[in-house]
Amino acid sequence: MMEPVMEPLKYTDAALREILSNIRTMAMVGASGDWKRPSSFAMKYLQRRGYRVIPVNPGRAGTEILGEMVYASLADIPVDIDMVDVFRSSEAALGVAEETAGLAKDKNIKVLWMQLGIRNDAAAEIAEAAGLEVIMDRCPKIEYARLSGELSWSGINTRIITSKVLKAPRT
Repeated sequence: MMEPVMEPLKYTDAALREILSNIRTMAMVGASGDWKRPSSFAMKYLQRRGYRVIPVNPGRAGTEILGEMVYASLADIPVDIDMVDVFRSSEAALGVAEETAGLAKDKNIKVLWMQLGIRNDAAAEIAEAAGLEVIMDRCPKIEYARLSGELSWSGINTRIITSKVLKAPRT
């Protein structure tokens, strides 16, 4: 049986820049304390760019990752969250979207962002119905680096051609 063909995801640079410029605090669901894991690297990078990244990991709740207290769920976080970054499987993204949608108004959540390789259209529908902006199959760390010009410093083609110094999404 063939898998259904999904429409490719297209997000404009302007839309990604807008999100990364306006968020300040994000919850990273699936954050790991293991420095070799991609979530740890992304969390550290985003912290160094001025974002507050609050880790959510039930197995590590009550401990710290990169100086931030770890919470078991989004509901346990005692502050407002601008964005939820999903570092879980596509299947698990549905539950995260449901929790995010349920807390969106109370926590002032504006964006549900699913990491590279994570796509769940049902989760996206739930989040969009709650008024959230949804990004799937992208990494905020990579998009920040691409939009700020940092990736091109190492010779990576960012598909952005300009002779001007790029402004970071968040300054």
